Amino acid sequence: MTIALDKLTEPAVRAFVGALNAGDREAFTAALTPGATMSDDGSDRDVADWTEREIFSSGGHMDVETQTHDGLGLVANYRNDTWGEMRTAWRFTVDAGKVSRFETGQA
Repeated sequence: MTIALDKLTEPAVRAFVGALNAGDREAFTAALTPGATMSDDGSDRDVADWTEREIFSSGGHMDVETQTHDGLGLVANYRNDTWGEMRTAWRFTVDAGKVSRFETGQA
């Protein structure tokens, strides 16, 4: 069972997921703070390089299964044309209504 986008309780996370699933680079960038950081499986990555490779050029999409009480943690089935589908965990740090850091990895 997936959680509909409009049921995600944290507005910054909702904007992030919505832009990711729409493949909308402009909206995705707008959902992040300037200088936002991220990690994948515990290793820090360059946000622009990683998002281009893992989301935009490979048709990335996430179907959210669960969210934490504070709305800053998700478990989702994530898929793209490179890796197929996998169960992933996402944790977000929000600053002034935008995502300043996100961490993802296999769940």
